Amino acid sequence: MSNLPLLSDATLDVADRIAVLSFDRDDVRNALTGTALVDDIVRALTWANANPKLSVLILTGNGSAFSAGGNVKEMQSRSGLFAGSALEIQDSYRRGIQRMTLAMDQCELPLIAAVNGPAIGAGFDLACMCDLRIGSRLAVCGETFINLGIIPGDGGAWYLQRLLGYQRAAELTFSGRLLPADEALALGLFLEVTEPDLLLTRARELAGQIAAKPPLAVRMTKRLLRLAREHDLAETLKVSAAFQGMLHQTEDHLEAINAFLDKRPGSYRGC
Repeated sequence: MSNLPLLSDATLDVADRIAVLSFDRDDVRNALTGTALVDDIVRALTWANANPKLSVLILTGNGSAFSAGGNVKEMQSRSGLFAGSALEIQDSYRRGIQRMTLAMDQCELPLIAAVNGPAIGAGFDLACMCDLRIGSRLAVCGETFINLGIIPGDGGAWYLQRLLGYQRAAELTFSGRLLPADEALALGLFLEVTEPDLLLTRARELAGQIAAKPPLAVRMTKRLLRLAREHDLAETLKVSAAFQGMLHQTEDHLEAINAFLDKRPGSYRGC
């Protein structure tokens, strides 16, 4: 696919309406600070939103980790994101890693995290920002900010309790403990757990099931799910009716009906 975004610390692979964004800084366990990964993620999400030929985006890590989150050595030296006065650090968060959080929230495509290894701190929160999460048996997760004397500055406190409920999110955040893949699966953080060599294959299979659906309906469904998280039932019903009116007028809707009645796969054009 032409016009791929220019990335520094990640790679992007595109095929069959599916994009795979792979973090490529294994030298620092794909840390989100002290690298260009935040910028790369924002660029990739902006590009994906504007590309009607895409239906799903998978996020994964190259190497041993999904993402170690913040760069602890920079915290120790109080450099990079962690340099300056309290007001300067606040501004660094707003102009830095929180841009990633807002871009993830505004993504119009379903997002799948293929968690290949440790997802720690902000790396764990990044996985929680995705719609679906599949973990390798080597994956370890942790909301570990408190162990370093800080809080989730990237929006993790907002996401985690919506995924798990307040009590479990509080326990994980206050304790800073690590969760092995099987516990993450039992808690519902992971949809599935696979062997390491099957992780990306399974993520692509799941993405392929979504990408085979009418593209406009996929994007509107993502928008509706996000909106329903923030609005009451009455408002959600109003928007649902508006979206439904739009989709009933699409060619893909008619193709989906015909394919259903003909007992064949649909062939969709995104219009």
